[in-house]
Amino acid sequence: MDATFTAEQEEIRRTLRELLLKRCGPEEVRTAVQTADGYDPALWETLAQQLGLPGLALPEAYGGVGCSVTELALTSEELGRSLAPSPLLATAVLGAPLLLALGSEDQRAALLPRISSGELTAALAVPGASLTTALGLTGDNRGDWAGGGRAGGVQARQTDGGWRLYGQADQVLDGHSAGLLLVAAHTGGFARSRTLLFLVRGPLVRDGSGSAGVTRVRLTSLDETRSQARIQLRDVEAELLGDDESADVDVAGVLAGVGDSAAAVLAAEAVGAADRVLERTVEYVKQREQFGRAIGSFQAVKHRLADLYVQVQAARSAAYYAAWATGAGEERVGGLALAQALEALRITSSEAVQLHGGIGFTWEHEAHLYFKRAAGDELLFGPVHRLREHAADAARLFGGGEVAV
Repeated sequence: MDATFTAEQEEIRRTLRELLLKRCGPEEVRTAVQTADGYDPALWETLAQQLGLPGLALPEAYGGVGCSVTELALTSEELGRSLAPSPLLATAVLGAPLLLALGSEDQRAALLPRISSGELTAALAVPGASLTTALGLTGDNRGDWAGGGRAGGVQARQTDGGWRLYGQADQVLDGHSAGLLLVAAHTGGFARSRTLLFLVRGPLVRDGSGSAGVTRVRLTSLDETRSQARIQLRDVEAELLGDDESADVDVAGVLAGVGDSAAAVLAAEAVGAADRVLERTVEYVKQREQFGRAIGSFQAVKHRLADLYVQVQAARSAAYYAAWATGAGEERVGGLALAQALEALRITSSEAVQLHGGIGFTWEHEAHLYFKRAAGDELLFGPVHRLREHAADAARLFGGGEVAV
């Protein structure tokens, strides 16, 4: 493993950081999350058309840049520093890789170039609150999380005209504004029970019921910078992702692979947020005075900040390794990196609120934005102990009462 970044990777980081410093400060973030989309469309257009972020890890044959998970992680780290709300995670990290891995050639040719250009955004819809299970991060995704033949979840029924979907999905990232839905649904009944992925294309109406039978409602979430939606499907016409010849593809395995790379990207994003809030806290303790001297000069404060710095740097190393490893084909590394990064962000953001004193508790200060991102991400993608527990189970670390060799 080469631990140094290339000149191109450093340029991606530098260019994106300069852009976000100009156009995505705390006030811009608060304004963007109040829009109907939940993000700034003009900024998204710049990120997509000028920097090519949605197609960064897609092949050039589909209008992408042809980079790897590492470049996608570096961009997410910068987006995490500013908490920039955007559909990049839902579209480029979750949706596009599934299309690339499972879609038919016609589906890839029709949809991936539009995703690469930023014209089309996508969202992965899984039943209930099963996102981390579906992605194989906190449990075995070969279970009945999509419905299992019981009431609830999302059910798929094949008809003469194609497929019809029924059910509900909660906590769908950017689901209220996405132009394309990738829906995980249970099919086959009890005899041939399995989970497949389906495409639901337009017409889709935001925050209401469209002619396609889809009801999408944006939810009030703890972290406003991470938009979520509830999606209800009532006899919705859908298209199988892939073709009939690919019906025997290991969908669960593909989902787990995408989940591993997504965890590495999310880990880098959390590291970016933790690094930024720590940086802002250090700046503040150098300025705030108590007993006639800056509070940053007190030994107790120095020790707390030093501990945070070590934790953030350790999480950064784990995130970078996970991004490289998933790109190199190594499995089951993203979840552990994500656990470490989420823990670092939670501790750093909570310490930032404390060290900012009374102002840190106010809505006007940006510290609470990072604290809510930490809490919200752990609710969505964790908790941390579940991520570590599943990684340990998968590696059989404690099988038979002994540590595996």
